[in-house]
Amino acid sequence: MIESKPRLGISSCLLGEKVRYDGGHKRDRFLTDTFGSFVEWVPICPEFECGLPVPRESMRLEGDPSSPRLITTRTKRDLTDQMLCWARKRVKELESENLVGYIFKKNSPSSGMERVRVYNRHGMPHRVGVGLFARAFMGHFPLLPVEDEGRLHDIGIRENFIERIFCLDRYRRSVGSRPTVGKLVGFHSDHKLQLMAHSPQLLKEMGKLVAGAKGLVPKERVSRYEALLLKALKLRATPKKNVNVLQHMLGYFKKKLDPDEKREMLELLDRYRDGLIPLIVPVSLMHHHVRKHAEPYLERQTYLNPHPLELKLRNHA
Repeated sequence: MIESKPRLGISSCLLGEKVRYDGGHKRDRFLTDTFGSFVEWVPICPEFECGLPVPRESMRLEGDPSSPRLITTRTKRDLTDQMLCWARKRVKELESENLVGYIFKKNSPSSGMERVRVYNRHGMPHRVGVGLFARAFMGHFPLLPVEDEGRLHDIGIRENFIERIFCLDRYRRSVGSRPTVGKLVGFHSDHKLQLMAHSPQLLKEMGKLVAGAKGLVPKERVSRYEALLLKALKLRATPKKNVNVLQHMLGYFKKKLDPDEKREMLELLDRYRDGLIPLIVPVSLMHHHVRKHAEPYLERQTYLNPHPLELKLRNHA
């Protein structure tokens, strides 16, 4: 049986579908040719799905940035109610899709997640808006990881987003629709070092929740844990925190590594901290020691393989 892939919502035009106002697309080759091999897409084009044709008149956001109107640029037709009515229905439908994230089209008046142009009454644009569908989606799924394809060109943002969606997918598969404390304990144990690299403080809070929050039924405990999980993973794993995790792992080999092996690892950690080598170098050496010495606790740690190696997300210095 082939294991299913993480499911992500995405603006259809980013996959090469010709649904834009001018009849074209905005295919992103990283998303289609590289990342797309590891996920299952749920493509959505708000403007086309809400009933507008292809091609169509262009549109923009106007008025109050907190509740802008969607107006066509030439004929000044107000499409706000049509879009919002469809969006409210669509986000409800997406509850059954088991999405672990969403990638929006930047600058889109329907799908832009931030800094979308909103025009004031004088016709002057200000980059303070959110696309109407993007706002509805993020309001309905406030904890889900979301990004736009423009921000994903930043390798640090890309790594963090992809790590979050794969971790959330593992969480849902591990804990499932019938959560138990035992399943939660198992997941938390395997992800401790990964979470430590993001937030040692929230890791402690999650540990207390797993150990036993009095008065909470398993389902409520799991719900609170998921919220803390996504909050922790949203914080970037810095070089300082990664070094802390790898030094913690090195402590498991105090009596197993010879002085030269220990010195080699510490030298690599210094070089990584100084930005001279990428994270993949000390992680690969640590992976070697874990396999060689068959350390069972570390073998289970997702920190060593948080996402597909083929994406090369730890290869940048």
